Amino acid sequence: MGIYLNPDNEGFKEAIRSEIYVDKTGLIGCTNNLINTEQKYICVSRPRRFGKSMALKMLVAYYGCDSDSADLFKGYKIEEEDSYKEHLNKYDVIFLNMQQFLIEAAPGKATEYLEQEVLAELNEEYGEFLEACNIAGLASALRKIYVKTKKKFVFLIDEWDCIMRERQESEELQKQYLDFLRNLLKDQSYVALAYMTGILPVKKYGQHSALNMFWEYSMTSQYVFEEYTGFTEEEVKELCEQYNMDFAETGSWYDGYMFKKFKHIYNPRSVVAAMTCGDFSSYWTSTETYDALKVYMDMDYDGLRSDIVQMLGGGRVKVNTLTFRNDMRNFESKDDVLTLLVHLGYLGYDSETEEAFIPNKEIVREFENAMSVSGWPEVMRVLKASEKLLEDTLRGDGESVARALDQAHTEVSSILTYNDENSLGCAIGLAYYSARKDYKLIRELPTGRGFADVVFLPLPHTKKPALVVELKYNKTADSAIQQIKDRHYTQALEGYTGEILLVGINYDKENVDKPHSCVIEKI
Repeated sequence: MGIYLNPDNEGFKEAIRSEIYVDKTGLIGCTNNLINTEQKYICVSRPRRFGKSMALKMLVAYYGCDSDSADLFKGYKIEEEDSYKEHLNKYDVIFLNMQQFLIEAAPGKATEYLEQEVLAELNEEYGEFLEACNIAGLASALRKIYVKTKKKFVFLIDEWDCIMRERQESEELQKQYLDFLRNLLKDQSYVALAYMTGILPVKKYGQHSALNMFWEYSMTSQYVFEEYTGFTEEEVKELCEQYNMDFAETGSWYDGYMFKKFKHIYNPRSVVAAMTCGDFSSYWTSTETYDALKVYMDMDYDGLRSDIVQMLGGGRVKVNTLTFRNDMRNFESKDDVLTLLVHLGYLGYDSETEEAFIPNKEIVREFENAMSVSGWPEVMRVLKASEKLLEDTLRGDGESVARALDQAHTEVSSILTYNDENSLGCAIGLAYYSARKDYKLIRELPTGRGFADVVFLPLPHTKKPALVVELKYNKTADSAIQQIKDRHYTQALEGYTGEILLVGINYDKENVDKPHSCVIEKI
């Protein structure tokens, strides 16, 4: 066993011995389906602390031929797969943590250092086949080993994109690194599987498409790896029952990432921390300062600030993810910035509607932290006033609510323009920002006879009433209340028992002095 060639299975042992281990061994079934096929080049990109390294430790334990890992996988899902025994501990594994090489190597010498370290271990294991050969590099050595032994290698590469992220200014170093990976992996007979993980996809670094053989599984589309991207709804329900934690509150904090099949994917790091600590808090974001988010929020692209404000208000924004060049330096539009935030985990993404949104309470807080030290004073004033706005609403004081909405509109009018009821809905969601600690905000809740514009559903630990908000544009607040009644919007809250406040809000753009009006009724 070595550090790079066939590491031991201790990493996976630690994972399954941990207090919380969620069985993700089904991922191995996916990689087994791709091994030794034209689809054997896999790049799985996810945000930090989303289990990328954990998956690699599992794959090391499963494929590595110097380990006997059968006992480690007993009782887990992979045992049920037909391919389980066929590939178990059958391959030489080369495991590369690119972050380590970048840190330890002399400046600009990461790939040379990598080759030196891995070749030393290959010589220990396969020196008899290499001694008489003129070895030009790692790829050359592996080709000669394959010719003599017909043994194939599984390549597992962690933090593949760290050079792109941490050496953003060095285009030459990036090109050199990509050329190295291409020569090492592309069209090489000794490759049985190449599985890379990172935060960024691989497709477009300028004009250089060195790694176009890789199939990308990213936060905009994870395909077969959807359920292994984070924790699923069923997995979180089981943990909540085991640890006596409220499932709805867990969802409001850590749910919100979604794909085509799995609509509810939870942040795994935060769920584990919340269960073990017995408390809901910002665990994922606490591992990095909000400065990283602030940099991208403050980029001066037309419409970016408006989109962020809309999402803070519970809305969604259309995003063209195809123009993003998959790096952290070359941006040409707000779509590129928003796409990066999707890959970083600060935004969720619905691939069916091509819309981005802020996924949960934990991330909302991170946006708030970033704005508090940046050039967003008008938005911060609206957020700080939201506590009193909610109090006035719960007291049924429609006049005070209308005045507060007038003020909120004045504050954000330079950023967010009212064009229709949808933009009004985003502004209302922003104005009621503080409600999210006790409520789940639902925009356009299906009711059977249309959609309620905004619904605030109280979380189980609160004793506050539900709010059904209907918005009108250049009409009347009374007509909004009447629509709630006529279309029986409250029936959509089936299963909820408690008071409901009907809130009708109208915005009259012709009324310069008092553009908002509000009527509140209790049922």
